[in-house]
Amino acid sequence: MTRATHVLSIDQGTTSTRAIVFDADARPIATAQAEFAQHYPQPGWVEHDVEDIWRDALETARQAIAKAGFSATQIAAIGITNQRETAVIWDRATGQPIHRAIVWQDRRTADVCQMLKADGAESMVSARTGLLIDPYFSGTKVAWMLDAVPGARARAEKGELAFGTIDSFLLWRFTGGEVHATDVTNAARTMLFDIHRQCWDEELCAMLRVPMALLPQVHDNSHVFGTTASGLFGAAIPIAGMAGDQQAALFGQACFEPGQAKSTYGTGCFMLLNTGENAFPSQNRLLTTPAWRLSGKMTYALEGSIFIAGAAVKWLRDGIGVITHASDTDGMAVQVPDNHGVFMVPAFTGLGAPHWDPDARGAIFGLTLGTTQAHLARAALEAVGYQTLDLARTMEADGAQYPAALRVDGGMAANDWLCQFLADLLDTPVERPAHLETTALGAAFHAGLAVGVWPDLDALAATWARGRLFRPAMGPARRKLLVAGWHDAVSRTLSRPA
Repeated sequence: MTRATHVLSIDQGTTSTRAIVFDADARPIATAQAEFAQHYPQPGWVEHDVEDIWRDALETARQAIAKAGFSATQIAAIGITNQRETAVIWDRATGQPIHRAIVWQDRRTADVCQMLKADGAESMVSARTGLLIDPYFSGTKVAWMLDAVPGARARAEKGELAFGTIDSFLLWRFTGGEVHATDVTNAARTMLFDIHRQCWDEELCAMLRVPMALLPQVHDNSHVFGTTASGLFGAAIPIAGMAGDQQAALFGQACFEPGQAKSTYGTGCFMLLNTGENAFPSQNRLLTTPAWRLSGKMTYALEGSIFIAGAAVKWLRDGIGVITHASDTDGMAVQVPDNHGVFMVPAFTGLGAPHWDPDARGAIFGLTLGTTQAHLARAALEAVGYQTLDLARTMEADGAQYPAALRVDGGMAANDWLCQFLADLLDTPVERPAHLETTALGAAFHAGLAVGVWPDLDALAATWARGRLFRPAMGPARRKLLVAGWHDAVSRTLSRPA
């Protein structure tokens, strides 16, 4: 029997779920995708129905295999990558969630986080987890659900309930409830995991009031977590790779050497810089995070998190009807010679790095009677560039190397105008890979490594191909003027002085 050499990757994102089949040359040969509903029960609250997510994950996986034209026996392994900090609690006996998932964008626990900071807890949290205290992360979401759902806390303490990020929930469902586990990159986004000792931290769990009986086992990213339950695909398939979406993208971009950086442009924007074996402590409110763990050996990264990137374009389309399709922004941006002094600060759910201001709110500055829809579209794209520059400069201020080149991916990276603006603003080359689905590819790489589709990192690096290179072309005076306008706009949206 011929050895299976294809890998199925399930990329469960904030607004959609996609499944992609990759061949042994890391080329995508079949794709299926489904969008799902967002729920906003109160201002600043964002929820997902995980039954929607499970339905779409299973269905897109089946569709991708069918589109590839072969059976499940030809899939060597499944890799899962996911929106990271989104929290789910479910019943161990039935597999049913006790509440909708609370999404990473959700800000309902901002007051709890402020109290923890006021109590002086942030230095301990940062030292152990590499994170800041913020409602972005999973831990305070878990405590909120245990308090909000009648009887949930008592049941959790008895071991009747299970917590996980989306990867963990999908793993549970795909294995028929046999496996409750996660990987180091997802565990590290909870505020409950010590990234140095590489284990759940009892003191942090007690402080955040999360019973340890809820928590999944933590494994390497390339690891055979379990196999799919009978009846799902017609054959049992190993689930052999899991990683949070941003770490998966770093891996999929083959940023295997310290100093290499990537930036992913999806709903949000996330820049990660490989720092090797060094868990680089940030003095400027960036995050220190595991990039991956292979054979028990950890590689770390420095991360800057921007909450709103593509979501601003989605708001232009769905919220105020400025555009019909997200792709319209590329053509609209070139319709006007400059930004006309218009700056959008997309703080719809607060500001992430380096400000970490959950109470900041979005605003558009510089409107005149000459402002058009094209200026608004351009301002939304420019905001992505300005925020990326803020991250790169903050990493440099922390003592890390300013990126000699930036590898980009995610849906927005298909926009040529945006990629050129990034190169101009950062004054560094921007490399766009031949295939933009590097998040899904990273999960596939992890799964393929675990089952021998690829032997090592050198083999993975050999598959990476650049699609287009964007070189800086903006003069320093223009760059300085734009950046000054951006920083002025940001200062006006902050809930407290910078």
